Amino acid sequence: MDLEDEFAVHRAGLVTHCYRMLGSLHDAEDAVQETYLRAWRGQSRFEGRSSVQTWLYRIATNVCLNSLQHSSRRVVPSAIGAPSHDPDNLQPDALEVTWLEPFPDRILNADPAAVVGKRQSLRLAMVAALQHLAPRQRAVLILREVLNWPAAEVAVMLETTTAAVNSALQRARAELARVHPAEDELSEPAEPVRRALLDDFAAAFERKDLVALEGLLTADTRWEMPPVPSWFRGRTDVLRLLDAKLDPGRGFLVETSANGQPAFALYNRGSDGLYHAHSIKVLTLTAGGIAAVTAFHTPAIFPAFGLPIGRSSKEEP
Repeated sequence: MDLEDEFAVHRAGLVTHCYRMLGSLHDAEDAVQETYLRAWRGQSRFEGRSSVQTWLYRIATNVCLNSLQHSSRRVVPSAIGAPSHDPDNLQPDALEVTWLEPFPDRILNADPAAVVGKRQSLRLAMVAALQHLAPRQRAVLILREVLNWPAAEVAVMLETTTAAVNSALQRARAELARVHPAEDELSEPAEPVRRALLDDFAAAFERKDLVALEGLLTADTRWEMPPVPSWFRGRTDVLRLLDAKLDPGRGFLVETSANGQPAFALYNRGSDGLYHAHSIKVLTLTAGGIAAVTAFHTPAIFPAFGLPIGRSSKEEP
C-alpha cells in the first residue's frame, strides 16, 4: 500500500468530514494532519480487513472525538442570545465563545470526488446545528446519514454495538430536528433568479442602496457577524444595521463560495489607500430573497479562499 497516494486521494474528503465534526477548517486540517501521522505510524498493523478509506476515516473520527473532549462547541451568535435592535451598540467579543468558521468550496472543487456526502450537509445552518449534538451522536449521524455507512461498520469504527449506534442515531435525529432551522431546508432559486439576486446584492451593498437591499431581503432575514455576538433579525433591523455601518465607495465585494452557498469577500480601503480583507459573507438564498447573511469578520481566513489579505483595486486578481 502506498499510503501517500491513498492519503492524497482521500484528503479533501477527510478535511470535509473533520470540518463537519469540528466546525472549523483550521481544526479540521490539524485533525487530518494528525490522522496522517497516526496512519503512517500504524500502517504495519493495518491488516486489510477494511478498505484504506474506512481505516483513514476511523482514525480521523477518533482524532476528532479526542479533540472535542478538550474544546467547546463552535457556535454562531444566534445560538447564544436574542437578536439586537441597536446597531450603534455592537458588543465587543468579550465572551468566552468559540465561533463556527466557514468552509471554502474550493477545497471540494479541487477534488469533486471529495463530495462524499450531500452538499446540504455542509451548509452553515446544518453545520451549526451539528454542533449542538454530543460528539459521539455527531459522529454517528455524519457517518450514517452523510457518508451512508452501514450501522455495523460504524459500530466497529466507534468500538460499540450496532444497537448503540442505532440508538445514538435516533437521539441525534431528534435533537437535529429541534435545532435545525427550517429555512435552510428550502432550496435555492434556480438560475437566472439566483444570479440576479447575487449581482443585485453586490451592487446595492457597495452603493449602500438601502431601497434596493430592502427589495432583496426576506421579511425575517437574519444578519450575523461572528466574532461580534450581536445579531439582527427582520428586514427593518437589518436595514438599520446596514444604514449605520455601510460606507458607500469605501470597499468592494469579490464573489466566492462557502459551505455550498454563495458568498462574498469584502475588502475595505484603509488609510494607506490599499484595500484590506474585512469579512467573508455567506448568503442563504430562497425563492423569496436573501434569508440570511453570516459575515465572518475574520480576515485571516481569506487565504483559505484563495484570496489575498490586501489588494490595490477590485480589478487586481
